[in-house]
Amino acid sequence: MYIGVDLGGTNIKLGLLSDQFTALWLGSVPTESLTNSEVVMTNLINGLRRLMTENNVTPADISAIGVGVPGQMDIKRGISIFSPNFANWDNVPVVQRLTQEFGLPVYIDNDVRVNLYGEWQFGQATGLDNVVMVTLGTGLGAAAIVDGKMLYGHSNSATELGHMNMVRQGGRPCACGSSGCFARYVSARGIIWTVRDHLAAGESSLLTEWVAGDVDAITPKMVSEAYDQGDLLAERVYTETAEMLGFGLANVINLYNPKRIVMGGGVAQAGDRLLKPAIEIAMSHSLKVARQDCDIVAAKLGSKAGAYGAGYMAAIRFAEESAEEA
Repeated sequence: MYIGVDLGGTNIKLGLLSDQFTALWLGSVPTESLTNSEVVMTNLINGLRRLMTENNVTPADISAIGVGVPGQMDIKRGISIFSPNFANWDNVPVVQRLTQEFGLPVYIDNDVRVNLYGEWQFGQATGLDNVVMVTLGTGLGAAAIVDGKMLYGHSNSATELGHMNMVRQGGRPCACGSSGCFARYVSARGIIWTVRDHLAAGESSLLTEWVAGDVDAITPKMVSEAYDQGDLLAERVYTETAEMLGFGLANVINLYNPKRIVMGGGVAQAGDRLLKPAIEIAMSHSLKVARQDCDIVAAKLGSKAGAYGAGYMAAIRFAEESAEEA
């Protein structure tokens, strides 16, 4: 059996897979991400113990543990270098800590990659050798399977689509040190930034009435609701966001030649308000040969993808290491 962990900012999701990759159990424990790394790691360890207790398994029954962590990491050394979702989190030795606790092989990977591993085994990417996953949440993340293998790159930094430069003149500054990055426009933060730009230009909206003028209280969900009520500013915001998303997806089609693009994350739940016009733009501005056999679909597994995908990732890594040792 294999255990998968999705280390989220609010909850730590844990999944148990059989040796045949059947999903056996899914649960969660609070992360307490605003405390420090010691508290979070203790919560994770307690969650793993709970998983084993509730499923009547011991470490001897488990082949390996996989952990999906947002942010930058040293995959080979098993260290989470930095994560934007956690306070007081710096060079955390995730693999070493869990290996010491349970005596098992432990592997870490980027959270978007483990989500794609989940969709690859259980969801919208099943049976596909060339697929890209794009997640629209607080930021914009991506992962790609090319010719049947997850793409990592020289320093495990492949597929950072959120940092494609999309706007060169007056582009929004990005925490990466550049400006005009894709994620600064197509994400929860990007949508709110666009709303504020329109309001600062003197446009009116239901949104300001709903929050009594407190612009900081506007959320992407409110923008969707205002759109549904015919609010012109909300419509413009979604039009601009969909256009940027569409051109970004056209780049994805041209670069990776995928059979499918899987869209996940909370912002993707805006559905046809955002995805329908974006898909139309992507398909009309990408190369004909690449786009003619590519489709763009919503993710299937939702919050389950990370935990189950991390377990599947652990199984792949464990098998690779076992083959090398043999």
